[in-house]
Amino acid sequence: MLIVAIINIMPSFFRTIEQRHGVVLHDWVLAHLPAYDVSVPIFAIIWGVGILMLIRALYKPELAMGYVWTLIFVCIARFITLTFIKLDPPVGLTPLVDPLTGFFYGHAAITKDLFFSGHTANLVIAYFNLERKNDKRIVLALTLLVMFMLLIQHIHYTMDVLAAPVIVYGCYRFTRVLGLR
Repeated sequence: MLIVAIINIMPSFFRTIEQRHGVVLHDWVLAHLPAYDVSVPIFAIIWGVGILMLIRALYKPELAMGYVWTLIFVCIARFITLTFIKLDPPVGLTPLVDPLTGFFYGHAAITKDLFFSGHTANLVIAYFNLERKNDKRIVLALTLLVMFMLLIQHIHYTMDVLAAPVIVYGCYRFTRVLGLR
């Protein structure tokens, strides 16, 4: 299965990304935000939305199919953008700490997986694939909150966070056009 292959590729891909040199961008927004560690609320939201998606998919399996196929295309898009857009972390970065993602990334800190934000992307994938209006409203609000917190933590450049919904939308539409949901 393609998603299994992607998960197996991730650790070596991210180790490679961490070894290379990139550029540090001047980010006007980050320059005006103090850096704080908000890892716990970021991951509480991300995993909470993941659990909501799982619960909804249990009752409607096509939601899971749409989510997984969109995730596959988003991962491929991230592999491509991360390969060609070589960035060093923003000034003031406070590392995100999540023991669950350590399994996929390895246990070394990953700081150069910048363009585009995978944290934002995961929430936006859920938003596009959920069907209930209240679920969508809640996930949209939580997505905006996480986007802001990622900037507060200086984990991503502003462009990384803003580009994610646009790219995810393209992947979601591609999934729909192919009839994979």
